[in-house]
Amino acid sequence: MERPLTGVRVVDFGQFIAAPAAGAALADMGADVIKVEPPRGDSARQIGVYGQAMIRTYNGGKRSLAVDLRTAEGRAVAGRLVRDADIVLQNLRTGVMEAFGLGPADVRAINPGVVYGSVSGFGRHGPSRNRPGFDIAAQAESGLMSVTGEAGRDPQRVGVPVVDAAAGHVLAEAVLGAYIGRLRFGTGRDVEVSLLDVAIHLQGTTWGEYFLTGRVPERKGNGQPTVAPAADVVPTADGAIVLSAYTPAHFSKLCALVGRPELAVDPRFATNPDRVAHRAELLAELAPAFRELPSEKALELLVGNGIVAGAINTYEQVAAHPDVRASGTFVEVVDDGEPYTVVRSPWRSGEEPARTPAPRVGQHTREILAQLGYPAAEVGDLVRRGIVGTGED
Repeated sequence: MERPLTGVRVVDFGQFIAAPAAGAALADMGADVIKVEPPRGDSARQIGVYGQAMIRTYNGGKRSLAVDLRTAEGRAVAGRLVRDADIVLQNLRTGVMEAFGLGPADVRAINPGVVYGSVSGFGRHGPSRNRPGFDIAAQAESGLMSVTGEAGRDPQRVGVPVVDAAAGHVLAEAVLGAYIGRLRFGTGRDVEVSLLDVAIHLQGTTWGEYFLTGRVPERKGNGQPTVAPAADVVPTADGAIVLSAYTPAHFSKLCALVGRPELAVDPRFATNPDRVAHRAELLAELAPAFRELPSEKALELLVGNGIVAGAINTYEQVAAHPDVRASGTFVEVVDDGEPYTVVRSPWRSGEEPARTPAPRVGQHTREILAQLGYPAAEVGDLVRRGIVGTGED
């Protein structure tokens, strides 16, 4: 079975996570994604193990063209490349692609039907349009950090670059919509995504509460602020679980399951507002029932009886989780005989082909230039002069 984007050409000028993540999603759908990077490589290649993880995770299945866009000859190569592209992706600082003659208007002048997708930190129209975009800044300025952490303690970032990763999926979604529009109506489109917008969108329900009530959300640590028990952490014999049972029926069932039916009619816990007001006391009353139970047994008791609960797993435990293993979330790829493991895209669509490794810098430069019509002698000259790089360097 052909993958849905087989035959679609994507040119990915992205670095680090956001745009490369969108390119990786399109590659997993079958697109021919060409990663354009400087001869020294995507900046992520320069920052050790963390950067290597970015490259492996967000660049599998792509081809690498290493070219120096600071040179006229390098820009000419890129111009030929985008001339026949269906989709162009980039997340360089605002103005950089325009300086290279590769901004949306420049590319559209030679390729009117192109879908041009850009990621910025704070949008391209406001006073912060020239600020570099970083996940942590978006977490901070979107309000996300203000609601993350314990009450009375410092704000905390989410422990992973969640905004960068989410922005990649949002960009992929948006450019696919624009590409379908091109197929239907024959016109290309520019698509813009900002880390700030994505970070705010991730908090949509909390923003909805704020607009409904006018109350500014506050950090409360674990547990949802308006219902209880909800997203509350309960220690077990070998770790901890998180549970939610805030409807009247679920709360009564929870109390019965742990052998404390009287808690359901205790004046401190009789209604949801009562439970929210006395959350700490409620958790203290429930704690003894789980203190001697391993997390696995606690989940059997709760989930088996319709109570929402989950184990708080370490990465080791997640890697061994039977559902994770069954879904094939972690896949092994082999690069020059050396295997390594990556996280695959979070969807399934029939039988998927094996994931190919992330390319080395310039690994496909000669192949791509030949496809663009460059004679071998001219390619050799570009290589010798450092305009392009190859995997042989």
